[in-house]
Amino acid sequence: MKEEKRTVTMKGTPLTLLGKELKVGDKAPDFEVVANDLSTVKFSSFKSKVCVILSVPSLDTSVCDRMGRRFNQEAAGLGGGVVVLTISMDLPFAQKRWCGAAEAKNIQVLSDHREASFGKAYGVLIKEMRLLARTVFVVDKEGIIRYIQIVKELSNEPDYETALDAVRKLM
Repeated sequence: MKEEKRTVTMKGTPLTLLGKELKVGDKAPDFEVVANDLSTVKFSSFKSKVCVILSVPSLDTSVCDRMGRRFNQEAAGLGGGVVVLTISMDLPFAQKRWCGAAEAKNIQVLSDHREASFGKAYGVLIKEMRLLARTVFVVDKEGIIRYIQIVKELSNEPDYETALDAVRKLM
């Protein structure tokens, strides 16, 4: 697995991301993750929809909690042609508890804990922690990546407005 030192940090310390760095215009790689009911979900099952793929280190942290809640709120106004996936390495049981506590009904929360399939395919698996970097990917209906935001410092939230503008342009 390819390792790259990139600009993602935790408290200023650089972290090693595993996997190929993706670019806007690349075909979005398929991946397989686990839903809260322990079923397997493949990204390819969402074709013909605009997909917002969020990755967070852990929903048990305040920043990830705020990010998940914000996108859940925003997803309510995006319509049926858009799906918002939130992916972390948290176990499905913990994700299910978070969804209940956050009343997250407008996003799909998925776990990459088994194989790190998403993290490796999208180049956002943090080697030192086996967690995912905080990111936003926007994929169009044809499966092409149209927007990428990798948050440079794990303790920061993403630029919500820029990410949401990228989604709205595809609706």
